[in-house]
Amino acid sequence: MQEPVAGAHEASAADTAAARRLTADVARTAAARRMLRAEAGGGALQALVELAGRLLGTPSAEVSLLTDERVVVGAVDPRPGRVGTRTSLEESLCARVGAVGERLVVADVSADDRVAASAAVADGRVGAYLGVPLRGDDRRVVGALCVYQPAPRAWTAQDVATLEHLAGAAATQLEVDALDREYARVDRLALLDAAAHAAGLGTFQWDLATGALHWDASLLEVFAYDSASFGGTIDAFTARLHPDDVAPVSAALDAAVAACGVYEAEFRVLRPDGTLRWLNARGRALAGPSGRAEQVIGVTTDTTALRAGEERVQQILEDMTVAYFWLDPRWRFGYVNAEAERILGSTRERLLGGDVWELFPAAVGTDFESSYRAVAATGEPVVFDAYYPAPLDAWYEVRAVPERGGVAAYFTDVTERRRALELAQQARARSELLAAVAAELVEVLDPVQALEAVLPHLVPAVADFAIASLLDEGHGGWQQRLHDVAARHADPRLQPVLDDYRAVRVPALTRTSLVAQVMAGGPQALRTGLPAPGDLVQEGPAHELLTRLAPEAVVVLPLRGRGHTRGLLTLGRTAARGPFTEADLTALREVGAQVGLALDNAHLHAARRDLAEELQRSLLTELPEPDHLHLVARYVPAATGAQIGGDWYDAFLVRDGRTCLVIGDVTGHDLRAAVSMAQIRNVLRGGAHAVVRTPAQILASLDWAIHDLAVGAISTGILATVEQPADLAAQGLRLLRWSNAGHLPPLLLHPDGTAELLTRPADLLLGLRAHNERHDHTVEIRPGSTLLLYTDGLVERRGERLSVGLERLRAAAEALAASPLEELCDRLIADLASSSEDDVALLAVRAHPEDRPRPAEAGPRRTPADLAADASPLLPDAPTGGTPDRRPSADG
Repeated sequence: MQEPVAGAHEASAADTAAARRLTADVARTAAARRMLRAEAGGGALQALVELAGRLLGTPSAEVSLLTDERVVVGAVDPRPGRVGTRTSLEESLCARVGAVGERLVVADVSADDRVAASAAVADGRVGAYLGVPLRGDDRRVVGALCVYQPAPRAWTAQDVATLEHLAGAAATQLEVDALDREYARVDRLALLDAAAHAAGLGTFQWDLATGALHWDASLLEVFAYDSASFGGTIDAFTARLHPDDVAPVSAALDAAVAACGVYEAEFRVLRPDGTLRWLNARGRALAGPSGRAEQVIGVTTDTTALRAGEERVQQILEDMTVAYFWLDPRWRFGYVNAEAERILGSTRERLLGGDVWELFPAAVGTDFESSYRAVAATGEPVVFDAYYPAPLDAWYEVRAVPERGGVAAYFTDVTERRRALELAQQARARSELLAAVAAELVEVLDPVQALEAVLPHLVPAVADFAIASLLDEGHGGWQQRLHDVAARHADPRLQPVLDDYRAVRVPALTRTSLVAQVMAGGPQALRTGLPAPGDLVQEGPAHELLTRLAPEAVVVLPLRGRGHTRGLLTLGRTAARGPFTEADLTALREVGAQVGLALDNAHLHAARRDLAEELQRSLLTELPEPDHLHLVARYVPAATGAQIGGDWYDAFLVRDGRTCLVIGDVTGHDLRAAVSMAQIRNVLRGGAHAVVRTPAQILASLDWAIHDLAVGAISTGILATVEQPADLAAQGLRLLRWSNAGHLPPLLLHPDGTAELLTRPADLLLGLRAHNERHDHTVEIRPGSTLLLYTDGLVERRGERLSVGLERLRAAAEALAASPLEELCDRLIADLASSSEDDVALLAVRAHPEDRPRPAEAGPRRTPADLAADASPLLPDAPTGGTPDRRPSADG
């Protein structure tokens, strides 16, 4: 790793703790110093480091010894000069490995709290790290073997096992190097025996004068000999060599003996049980007094596991479904696996040794060349997609990494995937278009507004210009019923031209035009090429304007919903855009179906809303005009939807002269709610006329009626009566008596202009139970007072507490207290219910002074002619403590 500049970053607490733990172990430090005296970067150790980087596919690998500082003794890295680097223990992740004596596996340095704050990773060159300890002859940790790379990586169990195997070999090699240094001071054979015992090495001594060959126990075990079966001669050695290795090993021994030089060989041992071992031997021929070689001594290392790893890597490269090749520093192929042969359409015999730029000349000047050269220059991996033309004619996904001084490429043919991706992108674009159109249409009920909202999603995304048309219902020809209502051009400079064309297009359409074909029942009409006179429209202004628009491709789509053609979409593309593709037409057909359904919904909504309002208003009665009482009512359907609400009001005079006031809201917003409302209203009317009882008693009877008649509805409601007992009549006052079935409280505007919510305990909703105990409430009404009964659409808002809405109504009414009653009701509706999501019913009653003529705005008298002057003696349940309100006076 690139160590940070000293002092540039403070060491983390974990780094400091690891350093202290390492330096506190004096014996461990001494063991590490012993190995450090060997020459750094030795050939065998360096080969092991290179093998680690290759097997694990990383650009960097290092062997470090840990004394009171960290020393790199073997390294592979894109940056030169790593061997011999010394840094403090606090600035090294290897110190973490040595301190705990266990492997350190970090998949993502930036996301791992153990190392994210470490100074060792502050320069950003370490993205993923894997390190394992190196143990000496006493099993103490003397250093670490690590691999790392800039990008995060999920290390596998196989990665860890491979590195630990290599760490054992590296520790062994360090032990061998240390032994070589000590030959000059101690008996070499004894030292080798000690090393064999401590590190699992085999030692040998061959006396050339006597021919006696001495092996230690470790070497005997490798060759599957024991002290009895081992003959102690060179023949016993060659007897167990692989036949193919006898000649080269003998030649190496002869050369060492002849020159009194170094003996090095790697060979295979065939054991009697059929197993195979790989050994690496290293020794020296020692001269006697005569100057001629008298003996050969040395050590062997069992490299079977390393060889198995290399063979496993070779087998992996051959078996994997990813193509792989390696280019040496001169850009020549050094290795090509079977998958690469298949994808590149060439044999490895043709490729190996060949220059990549000569064999694949079309790669020159492309992402292939720039990416490979960037890897070679920077040592950083590069991932890219690139296309190679015929004869390969394919797209490739490539991961290029530095390897053994050259560049290795892992690649796959992604041509089919890219085609699938293009199709997926088209499908996603189509889905996004449909979603955007649906979002525009979801709350738009006006057909023209709907079409105007859709066009920006089609132009310029799908076409250069578009015209939207509506088709009226009727029995005339389509040309008389078709109207171009919206148009949009991608080029603002041509928008006026398109607007002029839209204004004159329909009358100029020919009988063979694309529009005529669609109106005749076709699913769509498509034309490619500039239109000729009379082709789409007749010669004249329309054709001249169309020529200026210069459509190279035109498509006309019907907008149909539930079997009815409600309009058309005409889209055009210029030559620069090219013709419509099948994917374009598929998307447009889906959009057309969506818009057609929305237009049909808008048509149905308009018809149903007209019907709903007519039905709703037919259920609301005309108000009576009692003596000196002014009644005003308002009903406003919900601002959205074609719902038939359950809100209702009623007012009527009963035979004892009282004025009955009713407000209610049946649950639901459909025809059933309206029918239930009509039933409840009629039953309530009949009950109030049949007996002279208080509002609470009448509502209690209504509960039974709803149950017995199986109305099957639940409703809130208030029934109130305006009475005038004799004692109050003498004072010019009236009495309001009411019973509340779960409804909002009445609002009373006093003569002084203050507004009061008549909040009293409310009883259960109507229809919940057959038997309910209900209660009456009373309040005196002074001349000039105004009573308001209303439904929840006037006060409720989504996400708002009811108390807020009630206070808003109270304040608004108080501000309008001096207004005429008609104006007061209109202003309340306009200010509080203009955008209500629910129906609104409002019933207002104003009491005028009786010692004055009836105000003109209260209208003429309109009361039943046969109202009795007094309550019938047959009605014993008449309210006590009062008399009927008086009949209208002569002054009206």
